[in-house]
Amino acid sequence: MTAPEPAPRASLPRTPKGLSEVAATPNAPARPLPGFHGAVSDFKRRLIEATLTQAGGNRTRAARALGLQRTYLLRLIREFEISVPPPAIPPRRGAVDGANSLTPGRAPV
Repeated sequence: MTAPEPAPRASLPRTPKGLSEVAATPNAPARPLPGFHGAVSDFKRRLIEATLTQAGGNRTRAARALGLQRTYLLRLIREFEISVPPPAIPPRRGAVDGANSLTPGRAPV
């Protein structure tokens, strides 16, 4: 009786073109894993970035537009390391070039 041959090893799926080049560079930023989960994460990140840009950096309005709780949006922003531009603050009524709009001698309202 002869010893049975070892079972053939399952081959791993081939790495997509270009992925090995990105992974080979030591200073390249970390990229999400390829495949379904990587694509979903990338989509979420781009959607949040686009919505924040459209909302002018206002995270509360962006959360409403996405149908999310504001705190959950903040968690996703941290998780995906999204840089949020500060919200544009509209100028105060009556202010001229950032100068104090109070008339001298008048008390603030």
